[in-house]
Amino acid sequence: MNNDKTNSKDIFMELAKVKSEPVPIAVESSLNPFDAESEMEGQLTVDVYQTENDIVVQSTVAGVEPDDLDINITNESITIHGHRARKEEINDKDYFYQECFWGKFSRSIILPSEVDSEHSTAVLKNGVLIVRMPKLEKRKAKKLKIKID
Repeated sequence: MNNDKTNSKDIFMELAKVKSEPVPIAVESSLNPFDAESEMEGQLTVDVYQTENDIVVQSTVAGVEPDDLDINITNESITIHGHRARKEEINDKDYFYQECFWGKFSRSIILPSEVDSEHSTAVLKNGVLIVRMPKLEKRKAKKLKIKID
C-alpha cells in the first residue's frame, strides 16, 4: 500500500512539472522541433466570455502592432495569429531573466455559440485586444395549430 502512495505522489509531481513548463510549440518547418532553424510559435492566452448579445475574446498583446495581427472568424470559431518583434538585439549572455515571448503566436478557439462574423469588431487598446462577435439568433421553431375542416 505504501508503494501506491509513492507512485501516486511521483505521478502527481511529474504532472505538476509538465503543467508548469512553457507553452511554445514548434511550427512544422523541421522534423526536429528543437532544431535551431525551426521557429517556435507561442500560444496566445485569452479570456472568452459572453454578454447578452456578444461573444467576447480578450487577450493581452502588448508590444504588437495592429498590422502584425491577423484575425479570422467563422460562424463557429476564431483564430488569431500575430508576431511580437524585439525593438533591439540583446545577447543571450546579457539576460538575467528571459520570460517574455518574442516571435510568432496564435490561438484558435471553437466558440460556444454561432456568431455573425460579418458584423464582428476588433479593437486594440493599451495592449489589450478585444474582439466582439455578435451572437446569431437561433430562430425558434414555430408551433402550428391544426385546424379541423
